[in-house]
Amino acid sequence: MSGFGAAGAPPAPSIEGWTHLRTGKVRDLYTNDSGEILLVASDRISAFDWVLPTTIPNKGAILTQLSLFWFELLADIVPNHIISDEVPDSVADRAVIVQPLEMFAIECVARGFLTGSGLVEYNQNQEVCGNPLPAGLQDGSELPASIFTPATKADIGDHDINIDFDLASAIVGKESAEQLRELTLKLYDTASEFARSRGIILADTKFEFGINMAGEITLGDEALTPDSSRFWEESGWKPGKSQPSFDKQFVRDWLTSSGWDKKSTPPELPAEIVEKTAERYAEAYERITGNKF
Repeated sequence: MSGFGAAGAPPAPSIEGWTHLRTGKVRDLYTNDSGEILLVASDRISAFDWVLPTTIPNKGAILTQLSLFWFELLADIVPNHIISDEVPDSVADRAVIVQPLEMFAIECVARGFLTGSGLVEYNQNQEVCGNPLPAGLQDGSELPASIFTPATKADIGDHDINIDFDLASAIVGKESAEQLRELTLKLYDTASEFARSRGIILADTKFEFGINMAGEITLGDEALTPDSSRFWEESGWKPGKSQPSFDKQFVRDWLTSSGWDKKSTPPELPAEIVEKTAERYAEAYERITGNKF
């Protein structure tokens, strides 16, 4: 398998004073003598559980800066793992120094709209992850209230699997699962209302939580980025069709139409797809934060 396959990405660069820990699809993790974590977001992009050979300019910086915006906005709801954004010059703007956390072994997903794997499950049994829903919903329909739809954490190259609350409780304990559900929905509802004020629909999002050194549930990883969320253009939203989005949909659509079998090394992305995708990431940042990237 090539270096850009599901098993990983290119070798992480060395950073003075930091020891490389591991490389994910998008992020590289380092540690120092104090036990802090340097979380570096690259410009890599993944699709269909593959890291693609083409990068998206400024993507890592946008993910990092947008996460910092949301962490600050939502700090009254739950602590986050950020220590500092004063990082080595070689990773300026696209890295943060964070606390090490003992991570919960589930993905905490909230949905306010029906699409994706949720729509597939709904069409089978009119519920999503054990949450019963009204009849007659379509792709893109707004739900009566946001729902908690946890998933297992998969290794690189594998799919996350949607699970119900009972299985989430079996994995992390019932008390923790209840706390995570409450935090996830509160974060989603707050962020969704804010995004809507900027003309953007937050259809769904994924959070990751862990326990910090003080024993508190803490928000980690990234928060409310186009990589971890579905952002839709509110003015173009209409249930029953695919929605105009601020994410890597251009990439997914092109790969699907390219003839790639999704089992072998992915093809390089055309310049036009790279440019359009970069523009959508930047627009999401600017619309949400009100700042020019």
